[in-house]
Amino acid sequence: MDIRAADLGLLLALDALLDERNVTRAAKRLNLSQPAMSAQLSRLRALFEDELLVPSGRSMVPTARASALQGPLHELLEQLSTLIAEQQVFDPTTAQRTFRIIAADYVHTVVSVPLLHTIQKIAPGIRIVLLPFEPATAWLQLERSEADLLFAWREVTPEAARGKPLYTDTLCLLQRIGHPRGKGKVTIDELCSLDHITISPEGGRLSGPLDDQLTLVGRKRRVVASVPSFLIVPWTLTNSDLVATAPRRLAVMMGDTVEAYDLPFPVLSYDILEAWHPRTHNDPGHKWFREMAAELFGASGAVTPLNCRASPGPCQSAAR
Repeated sequence: MDIRAADLGLLLALDALLDERNVTRAAKRLNLSQPAMSAQLSRLRALFEDELLVPSGRSMVPTARASALQGPLHELLEQLSTLIAEQQVFDPTTAQRTFRIIAADYVHTVVSVPLLHTIQKIAPGIRIVLLPFEPATAWLQLERSEADLLFAWREVTPEAARGKPLYTDTLCLLQRIGHPRGKGKVTIDELCSLDHITISPEGGRLSGPLDDQLTLVGRKRRVVASVPSFLIVPWTLTNSDLVATAPRRLAVMMGDTVEAYDLPFPVLSYDILEAWHPRTHNDPGHKWFREMAAELFGASGAVTPLNCRASPGPCQSAAR
C-alpha cells in the first residue's frame, strides 16, 4: 500500500464504515451521499488490496485486516482531531459549533436549559443538542464523539471520564396540593401506608434509596407504579393520591402543583456532575463550554478522573 494514495477524507470514510458496518449509515454520518460513500469504499478496497467489508446476511462484517485496522485507525484520527483543536483559538462570539449534552429530563431542565439561554446571548453561532440519558450507551457516545458532555449523578458517570461537581440535590416526598395525608411532618408509618410511584429513567425499577432506609428499620412501602421520566411526576401526582420520592429541585420546578416534605431519615443527597471524555479535556471550545455550565452553579470543585462504583449506589438510585 502506498500511503501517498490516501487522503484524510478517505481514512475518515474507512473509520465510519468500520464503525457503522453499513454504507448508508456511514454516508449519513459524514454528510455524504450513498453513491459517494460506495465510491470511497471501492477506493479503499483498491488501496488496501482487501475487501474490508463483506456481506453477511443483511449486514456487513469486517475482514480480518479491517478488524485489525479499526482500533488503531480510530485512535490516530482522534489524536489528530485533538491536536488540531488544541492549536485553535476559540472565540465564542464568532464560533460556529454544535455541542451535544446527555442528561435525564429533569437534569436537562435544571442545567441544560439555563445553559442554552446563557450561551444564546453571548455565542449566537453555537448550537446545543439535548440527548436522552441511557446509562448503557452514555460512555460510548462520549467516546465516539456523538456527545460532548454528560450531566448525571456520580454513580452512573463512567469511570474513565473526567468530571466536575455541579450541584448537590436532596430527596424529598412529593404530594399533590390538598392531599388527604395533610401537611404534617412525614412519619415512617405514613410512608408505609401511602401508594408510591418510583422514577426510573432506564426503565422498570420499583425500588430506590427510600426502600433501603425502610429495610434498615424493618419496614416496607407500597410501590404501585414506575415511570421513566421525572417530568411525568407532576401530572401523575396532581390527578391522584399517589406520592413520589424525588429531587427537591424537581419540586421547585413544579411550583404550586405539588408540596414537598422532608423524609423521616437522614438527608438523602447526591451530586450531579458534568463529565466528558479525556480526549476533549484540552479542547479550547470544549473547555469554554463546560466552564459555562459550571459557572451557572458557582461550581469550583476540582476536575479529576472519576473512580465510581460499578454497582448502583444511593445517587444512582435517587433517580428511581
